[in-house]
Amino acid sequence: CMTEENKKIALNIGGMTCVNCAHAIEKRLKRLNGVINATVVLAAEKAFIDYNPVVVTQKAIEDAIIEVGYQVIHEKITLQIGGMSCINCAKSIEKALNKHAGVYNANVNFATEKLIVEYNPEQISVAGIKKAVQDVGYQVVEPEKTIADTEGSESKARSQHIRRLKTLVAASVALSIPVLIFTWVKVFPPLQNNILLFLLASPVQFVIGWTFYVGAYKGLRNKSANMDTLVAMGTSTAWIYSTIVTFAPSIFPGAGVFFDTATLIMTFILVGKLLDAIAKGRTSEAIRKLMGLQAKIARVIRNGEEQEIPVEDVQVGEIVIVRPGEKIPVDGTVVEGYSGVDEKVITGESVPVEKKSGDQVVGATLNKTGVLKFQATKVGKDTVLAQIINMVEDALSSKAPVQRLADVASGYFVPAIILIATLSALAWYFIGEADYIFSLTVFIAVLIVACPCALGLATPTAIMVGVGKGAENGILIKSGEALETVHKLQAVVFDKTGTLTKGEPEVTDIFPEKPLDEKKFLQLAAIAEKNSEHPLGEAVVKKAAEKNLKIEDPEFFNAIPGHGVEVKHNGATILLGNRKLMQINNINISQLEEKMTALEEDGKTAMLMAVDGKPAGLIAVADTLKETSTEAVKALQQMGLEVIMITGDNERTAKAIARQAGVNRVLAEVLPNEKANEIKRLQAEGKVVAMVGDGINDAPALAQANIGIAVGSGTDVALETGDIVLIKNDLRDVVVGIQLSRATMRKIRQNLFWAFFYNIALVPMAAGILYPFIHVLFDPVYAAAAMASSSVTVVTNASLLKRFRPTLETKNA
Repeated sequence: CMTEENKKIALNIGGMTCVNCAHAIEKRLKRLNGVINATVVLAAEKAFIDYNPVVVTQKAIEDAIIEVGYQVIHEKITLQIGGMSCINCAKSIEKALNKHAGVYNANVNFATEKLIVEYNPEQISVAGIKKAVQDVGYQVVEPEKTIADTEGSESKARSQHIRRLKTLVAASVALSIPVLIFTWVKVFPPLQNNILLFLLASPVQFVIGWTFYVGAYKGLRNKSANMDTLVAMGTSTAWIYSTIVTFAPSIFPGAGVFFDTATLIMTFILVGKLLDAIAKGRTSEAIRKLMGLQAKIARVIRNGEEQEIPVEDVQVGEIVIVRPGEKIPVDGTVVEGYSGVDEKVITGESVPVEKKSGDQVVGATLNKTGVLKFQATKVGKDTVLAQIINMVEDALSSKAPVQRLADVASGYFVPAIILIATLSALAWYFIGEADYIFSLTVFIAVLIVACPCALGLATPTAIMVGVGKGAENGILIKSGEALETVHKLQAVVFDKTGTLTKGEPEVTDIFPEKPLDEKKFLQLAAIAEKNSEHPLGEAVVKKAAEKNLKIEDPEFFNAIPGHGVEVKHNGATILLGNRKLMQINNINISQLEEKMTALEEDGKTAMLMAVDGKPAGLIAVADTLKETSTEAVKALQQMGLEVIMITGDNERTAKAIARQAGVNRVLAEVLPNEKANEIKRLQAEGKVVAMVGDGINDAPALAQANIGIAVGSGTDVALETGDIVLIKNDLRDVVVGIQLSRATMRKIRQNLFWAFFYNIALVPMAAGILYPFIHVLFDPVYAAAAMASSSVTVVTNASLLKRFRPTLETKNA
């Protein structure tokens, strides 16, 4: 029975095909201790579960469903957040959302001001997520319908924020200059002069600086402290003290005022915020370019007429017309016309690609010469451009493991600074026998000089530029973790067929055994391979078709992975494959061994054929290297990486191909399902391994490797596995991807070093550890200038990554 402690949840289930699927899930859940009742509705594809959360967690329930072989569908939403001032604001939002039932993970990227939430829509709605953000004091910037409009709204919000900061800076400077003048030039008697300073400084403190008080309040309300807390405390201390001196001079007889300190601190920090916002905008330039690429209008045929419609209204299956010089609005298949299409925006390749009937076209690419008619196959969020943007945004929202240290440090940072400032002031006053003005100056300086923002920006800004730079060149880096792992790589494993080689083998030699002649041998071989999907088999069928040979369907077909095929045709049993296939069928091939060895030493793959248990000859197929393979292998070796080739070919053939490519180590005769195990063995040797493959056939090996690199994904971006996806079928991009990752990691390390060094060095200096030798930072104004420069330095350093230029020649590229 239900009690007050019990809960009821609904989960969206994927992968069910019939009522038995629903029963299987129900049966498994009901066996789970703590589950009171479980009902799975096939039509709605939902599971309704009553459970006791004290006994069983929601995660355990979802894991049980996954164990049975089905998916629990989580939704994911990306929101633009406004009003954050430092990394602790981001942590407050994450903390608030992660406490909500139905939220699996909330991740805020402070640099991009993006929130990505993975959630269960049955437990919390998008409106509920937005409300949770607003409840902790931040805003959600609402996007429009299309990618381009979304970018427009984000760009507009960014521009408005910068304009607002410029206004605040201008007003602050306008008031701070007279404050500075009247502090140093005593035009009026002391009391009147102080009252004038009070009147000038107060608007800076409470009108212009109101944003800092709001930020500090949000932090306190969320039981955390941030940069705004430090600024508000420091400037308020200076303002309150000066106000007391002005209106109650007897409390601090003969003391001066700090109104200039409070106003100049506000001014410097606002200038720093402005420069920071501008620099952050520049770091995301590549992402904004991607998001602004989509066409706004599409020309479609409806009711027999051409119509211009918004691109978001294009439906799958509609015929779209693109004229010369126009952007292709969505993805599709050409049905009529011929043209060259500039695909640089997607692949980074500047040479136009010829398109004719049956070819694929990609949205946002530019039609150059002819008129094309194509049928829309992917629209909206399913287009290649949308997938690339989503992949890039996911990468930006992820955190590199190296950032965890900064995240942990930032959680304790502000309370520690307040404690250091208080203890420093008390130590100078009671132990150092300094006067209260000096002690107060130390207190303010320590609060102001500390900068948690630099810690928060160090990693995400570099990732933002690095990932954006990669996307510009058709190299999609999926996560911060992948970026960090790449620079530790020791070995790169290439799949041979379709990766190092073109994957388009051709028949080069045929040696039939009597009584067969070459024509009959090729015909039987083509019949055997007709239903095969292996590239070698396709080469045989293609050769027979060129000879106009009749290729009949076999009565029986059986593909034997890693060995070959077995078929029956006109009562005869035909075997076509490698030595292993012949051995397991006890067929003597000794008379063919010499020819086979000679072919393999030339780098050709020789396939043996037997008919009714007797050897019938062999056929050789060669798959040539890609033009870029040798260059890429050499460059990787110059970078200090071991390059390994993995293939199902026999060792002699594999070594011949490896020699041509310049690869020194070969893993040959590896069955497709054993590739992942070979990667495991390399990892057991202590190596950090990257696997390079086509992303589909090599999926298990890509997943097993420390870094999976999927090459030549073309229009199937979303289907590719791997940590790095290379859109072009060019192995030199493996080198460029690794170089870019290394360069990005260098920037991250530089930024983290600067952020930690800045705070570790300057906070003690502001506290007076080197007094009287160094005491500039005792002036809170200088402390404010130093603090403002720190985060700007980090962001600017990250933006220098935009100058990255790949090279295949130098060892330390």
